[in-house]
Amino acid sequence: MMESALTARDRVGVQDFVLLENYTSEAAFIENLRKRFKENLIYTYIGSVLVSVNPYKDLEIYSKQHMERYRGVNFYEVSPHLYAVADNSYRALRTERRDQCILISGESGAGKTEASKKILQYYAVTCPVSERVETIKDRLLQSNPVLEAFGNAKTLRNDNSSRFGKYMDVQFDYKGAPVGGHILNYLLEKSRVVHQNHGERNFHIFYQLLEGGDDDLLRRLGLDRNAQQYQYLIKGQCAKVSSINDKNDWKMVRKALSVIDFSDNEVEELLNIVASVLHLGNIQFVSDEQGNSQLATETQIKYLARLLGVDGASLREALTHKKIIAKGEELISPLNLDQAAYARDALSKAVYGRTFTWLVNKINESLALQENGLGIKKSTTVIGLLDIYGFEVFQHNSFEQFCINYCNEKLQQLFIELTLKSEQEEYESEGIAWEPVTYFNNKIICDLVEEKHKGIISVLDEECLRPGDATDLTFLEKLEETIKNHPHFLTHKLADQKTRKTMSREDFRLLHYAGEVNYNVNGFLDKNNDLLFRNLKETVSESENTILNECFSKSELTDKKRPETAATQFKNSLAKLMEILMSKEPSYIRCIKPNDAKQAGRFDEVLIRHQVKYLGLMENLRVRRAGFAYRRKYEIFLQRYKSLCPATWPNWNGRLADGVSTLVKHLGYKPEEYKMGRSKIFIRFPKTLFATEDALEVRKQSIATKIQAVWRGYHQHQKFLTMKRSAIGVQSWWRGVLGRRKAARRKWAADTIRRFIKGFIYRQAPRCPENEYFVDYVRYSFLMKLKRSLPKNVLDKSWPTPPPALEEASELLRRMCMQNMVRTYCKKISPDWKQQLEQKVVASEIFKDKKRQLPPECAKTVCQLAT
Repeated sequence: MMESALTARDRVGVQDFVLLENYTSEAAFIENLRKRFKENLIYTYIGSVLVSVNPYKDLEIYSKQHMERYRGVNFYEVSPHLYAVADNSYRALRTERRDQCILISGESGAGKTEASKKILQYYAVTCPVSERVETIKDRLLQSNPVLEAFGNAKTLRNDNSSRFGKYMDVQFDYKGAPVGGHILNYLLEKSRVVHQNHGERNFHIFYQLLEGGDDDLLRRLGLDRNAQQYQYLIKGQCAKVSSINDKNDWKMVRKALSVIDFSDNEVEELLNIVASVLHLGNIQFVSDEQGNSQLATETQIKYLARLLGVDGASLREALTHKKIIAKGEELISPLNLDQAAYARDALSKAVYGRTFTWLVNKINESLALQENGLGIKKSTTVIGLLDIYGFEVFQHNSFEQFCINYCNEKLQQLFIELTLKSEQEEYESEGIAWEPVTYFNNKIICDLVEEKHKGIISVLDEECLRPGDATDLTFLEKLEETIKNHPHFLTHKLADQKTRKTMSREDFRLLHYAGEVNYNVNGFLDKNNDLLFRNLKETVSESENTILNECFSKSELTDKKRPETAATQFKNSLAKLMEILMSKEPSYIRCIKPNDAKQAGRFDEVLIRHQVKYLGLMENLRVRRAGFAYRRKYEIFLQRYKSLCPATWPNWNGRLADGVSTLVKHLGYKPEEYKMGRSKIFIRFPKTLFATEDALEVRKQSIATKIQAVWRGYHQHQKFLTMKRSAIGVQSWWRGVLGRRKAARRKWAADTIRRFIKGFIYRQAPRCPENEYFVDYVRYSFLMKLKRSLPKNVLDKSWPTPPPALEEASELLRRMCMQNMVRTYCKKISPDWKQQLEQKVVASEIFKDKKRQLPPECAKTVCQLAT
């Protein structure tokens, strides 16, 4: 939660600028930005407004896990993030069924386009899906590479700068699934087609085609891979950019075109137009003897005629002559070199600009909400994404910067009005008195630009339409006459001596809400007229290219009404945009660029101070802090801080408002420090909240100690119970094992005795199941006994008495044993011993039965000899 990070505010700053103690200090504002940027915390709130600082490096904060973290979570329950704004708008859309819009602004390179893409990716991942929804999701996402290719370019400040304003409506059905979309584009920088400042490039699509297109395609289009061959691509002297891979981007664009449902024929015609612009740039003119222009070569005309699908002779004529209708008569007038170059460039800008508009309309067709089977469109709600140029202040500011800054004045006016309105509505809904807020109302500047008859746009249109020799300088003189007394307007003629040193004679200065800007009037009339000679329109309207045929309608030629000027068109489209935004619930993302070098980790304070000023962030903060710095629902406030009061800890069972009232009284809040609303508490000063948060941090220590003690006791008790249960289980199991073993032994013994007795009873019977165990046992016992009591020598005649069943076997064994002993004994007899034995046998035979007849002495000798 936001409050959780307040304890680390000295290191990482505060997550919401409204909690800055010194909220009127620009230095304190920027220091808070610096602290957070240093810690890679690129998002910070001003109330519900998100301030985003471009990190110029990949941060691991856009994964699906992060998306799920912010999905369906209260806005302030998680740290500031793009996804929090996206999810908050989506949940408001679902619950209130009211259209939402997210306004993304900031200067080139601040990360506006990336922010809009991240929001679309968030909805693509987190919203419900179906087969139709998946198709729409893919088309919504794939529209970005196409629009970036045709509408973005490398500038000094940004390698992928959007050179047009874009408002996209994403349509959701009642289930919350994206089912359609619609895109509005504003003020494409067509002048970039024919001219780029040093270090800048033309639109990406030209380089992508040359780098990524296959050889057959380039051959058909008559193109060479070398960008240096084309006049419209060499003026910036920056065809190659290290951070851009045109070849890979070309593959993405071709894939995206197929996803968005472009046919092969449409892609072919679209690329023909892109190639034709490059060929137009290479057309060169020479003057004849009368000073009239002629084509220097016919090569480009042949390619252009084929690619544009027009007649080559008509195109050649249209590029070197202009048709004037006066009093119903057509007059053909030759062009000089400057006029011919103007006509060529005007045609290039018109072809590319109108093709871009056709491209947006084609994308809208693919995103269009499908009707149901009855031909009735489904009821939908929308979330609008406005990705539009921020306030621009260059060294040289022209018509484009004038229109862009006028747009930002209108958006700032809307921003302040809606912020004040939402603040006032919240106060009234909570029953708290609203205190009027003093703020700079830039309506005076908007009126200076757009007021009828007296505004700058009206004066510019008058100069463009009046007969006579109108120039940029006569326009400046007319401004000086008309609005010379306006406090926010100044020219070199109207300025004092000191101010004149900072202005040229061709400049006028407007004091915008974001600061002073000098505009050079050179080119204002041409860019505002945005004229294309009639015969060029006639030639292109006859094109066989279906895209150009739609872009240059023949009805345009018969329309006697003069077309609106570029400034008036922009003013009217801006008025419609304001109506769209006013009808929706807005959310804001303010993007900041930390440095001009696009380096990660570098914080340029001067540049950031400039952006903080022209984004109106300090003004927004002052409006947000005019009343109360902090507000929270009773339930959330009580849940967080209830531990600081004995009466509310651990639980409060009464009304939430009473619980909060009891809590703040215990904390010693003074009456001027807070107000109690119907469902929220409002705290006026950040220091009051900081003191409460610091007290909670101290209280957490004692609570943590108690929780640890209780937990350790509980943990050890649970551990003891677990060990006890385990010991009892082991004991029970071991007793069971011993019991089963004892029972098994008893059973075995009983079975053995039973079989022995039964065998003894049937011992005289032939072998049968009843006596086989006994008989086998008797045999086994006899054999074991015999093994232990075998005769030791051949003279030992002892032998165990066998059982009846083994008498025959016993006799065989006895004989075998005797034979074995005799054989063993004989093997031990030596030859000498054998001779002695033989002599004894002879002596025994001689004296057999004669020993008794011999005298005793001889008988003794004979016995000795015999043995």
